[in-house]
Amino acid sequence: MHKFAMSLSLSSLWPSLPLRHRIRRMWWAYAVIALVAAALGLWASGEIGRRHAEAALEEQARTDARLNAALLRTVLEKYRALPFVLSQDTALAAALAGNDAGTFERLSQKLETLAAGTKAAVIYVIDKDGMAVAASNWREPTSFVGNDYRFREYFQGAVAEGQAEHFALGTVSKKPGLYISERISGSSGLLGVVVVKVEFDDVEADWSATDAPSYVIDDRGIVLITSVPSWRFMTIGRIPGDRLTTIRESLQFGDAPLQPLPLDTVRSLGENLDIVEVVMPGSAGKTSFLDVGMPVPATAWHLQHLVALGPSVDAGIREARMLALLTLLPLLAGAAFLLRRRQAVTLRILSEQQAREELERRVAERTQDLSQARDRLQAEIVGHRSTEQKLQAVQQDLVQANRLAILGQVAAGVAHEINQPVATIRAYADNARTFLYRGQTAPAGENLDSIAALTERIGSITEDLKSFARKGRGSAEPTGLKDVIEGAVMLLRSRFAGRMDTLDIDLPPPDLQVMGNRIRLEQVLINLLQNALEAVAPKADEARVEVRTSSEGEMVTLTVADNGPGISPEIRKGLFTPFNTSKESGLGLGLVISKDIVGDYGGRMEVDSNGGGTRFVVHLRKA
Repeated sequence: MHKFAMSLSLSSLWPSLPLRHRIRRMWWAYAVIALVAAALGLWASGEIGRRHAEAALEEQARTDARLNAALLRTVLEKYRALPFVLSQDTALAAALAGNDAGTFERLSQKLETLAAGTKAAVIYVIDKDGMAVAASNWREPTSFVGNDYRFREYFQGAVAEGQAEHFALGTVSKKPGLYISERISGSSGLLGVVVVKVEFDDVEADWSATDAPSYVIDDRGIVLITSVPSWRFMTIGRIPGDRLTTIRESLQFGDAPLQPLPLDTVRSLGENLDIVEVVMPGSAGKTSFLDVGMPVPATAWHLQHLVALGPSVDAGIREARMLALLTLLPLLAGAAFLLRRRQAVTLRILSEQQAREELERRVAERTQDLSQARDRLQAEIVGHRSTEQKLQAVQQDLVQANRLAILGQVAAGVAHEINQPVATIRAYADNARTFLYRGQTAPAGENLDSIAALTERIGSITEDLKSFARKGRGSAEPTGLKDVIEGAVMLLRSRFAGRMDTLDIDLPPPDLQVMGNRIRLEQVLINLLQNALEAVAPKADEARVEVRTSSEGEMVTLTVADNGPGISPEIRKGLFTPFNTSKESGLGLGLVISKDIVGDYGGRMEVDSNGGGTRFVVHLRKA
């Protein structure tokens, strides 16, 4: 059979030579088509992603440019009204008309206060001859007082037209700024000119807070305000030689070289929108930016805002190509599946033809194989039956061993529980002897009655052991929860004499009953109270053990909580495992037996412990 199967598989996987060649050619053609489709898809998706990213950047850049232009306009409008208001000041006009040095000093003080309040760079007054007679910076080494400003365009423009604005580099301060001037006239004609210089350091600082460079150019293409300090007084393109000479002779920009910006336009996307490459300061290579232009209202200036294309465009291209791959891959996989399925059909037809030719020989060999398989199956059945019998024997041994272990655990638990009433009996006997020595027969009789009751309790506990041996859970009957609590406290009173005031017990009403056996439920509560009292012993005056009961629906909840150190995580993992204890003299059976007793009566026990104490919650069925 194995020889036949090998010959059949070889004939199926290696068909005739012409068919092999056809299959190979089909896969080569598929690979070429898939590669071309993937390349075209990635290229097209990349272009689409690029356009979407550029469109999103354009929208964001235009928004940012409008905000920058609005910010600049706000600054300009703030200071434009100041020269006009000062030109209407009669005290200022009187000072110019009087031409008194003391009056000019008081005027400088006034301008100093006004400049500090409006945060103007400098406010100064020029007489009709072009000499500065008062200035807000009159106390500084760079005071404008006494300087001749007849050559300044803002002075000439204000004299000729009443007002003027001129951006220039300060001849004294060497700081660039916009000079806004207003003519001051009197009854005799021209008295002088008041000038407010506005510097844009705060505006440039706000623009510099982003990674998008912004700059303002005038109608000649000269950079006036910029977030890149090295670009100041550079130009967009080259200024003609004669015009450049005129600008330099006017000293408007000092000795600035007025060189072109390191900016090349790569592609125009529309009006005031270009893609440019810029050599940024400190960078060796060029960086691509989207350049958005925006006119500054009420000025002849133009604001240019640059947004880096690289990160956003690259991310857009990656996302588009990822989407294209997620679309192409299922399509290509589906095409490959259909091609493979077609080839599989062809191969199956060929293999069926070859199988029919060898059908007779195959039937004979198959019959022989079936006979051998039947013999092996019968042998395996015999082996399985033998194994099953051995398994049943082992299971019975395990059940017997488990039963013996449980009996040993219960016996040890009973011994553990008897220790408590025995210790109480010893305490009562010692007390009774003391009372007899003193001649106090009545208290001695009460102690002897308590000893008799405790001996009956020991008998009840040993009876539990017999009940367990008879494979029973013990009969459940209505039991008063108050009696259970009082009985447990009574058993513990002699052992923990002097510490019983630690207990804070809120006794339930007498008619609250649960399903169970009083003796066994007392065992549960004794274990919990004993553990709690031992846990809080080191705290002395701060020790506290609370016992609370509540009833809800068909269940009654008994809670025992202490403020001891809590149970360590190692002990808590096996808290209800036999012989697991942190006490040197403990057996580790109390909680195990308690949980089993509660479970026998259809209840459950929960524990919650941390560094602030331990809380045991016992849920019992209401009678």
